[in-house]
Amino acid sequence: MKFLTEMFTSRRHRENSRYRAAFQMLDAMSNADRADIGVKPADFPRIAREMALK
Repeated sequence: MKFLTEMFTSRRHRENSRYRAAFQMLDAMSNADRADIGVKPADFPRIAREMALK
């Protein structure tokens, strides 16, 4: 349910571009890199949101 909420929420424009960039960076990582730092694809939205706010 949380995924659907994130999909339809609106963010500020500046944060939106940062969120996309962070999400693309996480998506571009190889499986070995993800396993090395312990990140699962299901965590991408949360991590990208945290990165965008910094």
